[in-house]
Amino acid sequence: MTAKQLLSRELPADLDRALLPRHVAVIMDGNGRWAKQRGLPRIMGHRRGVDTLKDLIRCCKDWGIQALTVYAFSTENWGRPAEEVDFLMMLFEKVLRRELQELIEELVRIRFVGNIHALPDSLQAEIAHASDLTRHNNALNFTVATNYGGRQEILQACRAIAAQVKSGDLAIEAIDEQLFEQHLYTRELTDPDLIIRTSGEMRVSNFLLWQIAYAELYVTETLWPEFDRAAFHQALMSYQKRDRRYGKVRTK
Repeated sequence: MTAKQLLSRELPADLDRALLPRHVAVIMDGNGRWAKQRGLPRIMGHRRGVDTLKDLIRCCKDWGIQALTVYAFSTENWGRPAEEVDFLMMLFEKVLRRELQELIEELVRIRFVGNIHALPDSLQAEIAHASDLTRHNNALNFTVATNYGGRQEILQACRAIAAQVKSGDLAIEAIDEQLFEQHLYTRELTDPDLIIRTSGEMRVSNFLLWQIAYAELYVTETLWPEFDRAAFHQALMSYQKRDRRYGKVRTK
């Protein structure tokens, strides 16, 4: 490892460790555009995006971020060309199998949220295997939103709660935010403090709609395959300048 690489593993001096977000969520956008700009097939953008994600996982671990959640495949992504969807399913499976040992060695816990049962059987098996083998790791909580949609997540929570009320197992008066959150895919996670969207699009695209109610938003024109540690550094710098009041007024 070079001196530059060793230095990049240290938290930059202009970042305050006490003010780092505990949980960062990322909408990884721009793979296709990155490939198109270079005259490459879209799948090459997805391949390059995997390398970017691997480095961000290491960066979060190196710099002391506790949790990272990424939007890998939305419920709407099934509408993409069949060959691209098939490639993504294959890529997810291949990367999981290839990177699992390193996740174990780095003490990274990986989990998946979304309608996992609609994914190919072989991918479901890899997901279950990786989730099981890393379940006790505690260096970084890494969550992959796959076949995920925020509206769908909220609907399934409502249906589950309604069924309990209908059966008489739950009183309507007992329904509060804490109970509702226990029926979400993310019930074991804290809410994100910072949500990053690459490629400059100014929308959240049905991602963690309940969970990001008070998250700080950061949008960058950088395409996902080019989102390196320097770009992440800038996102964290922006975050640390925010005044997070959660709807309250400043008391000073």
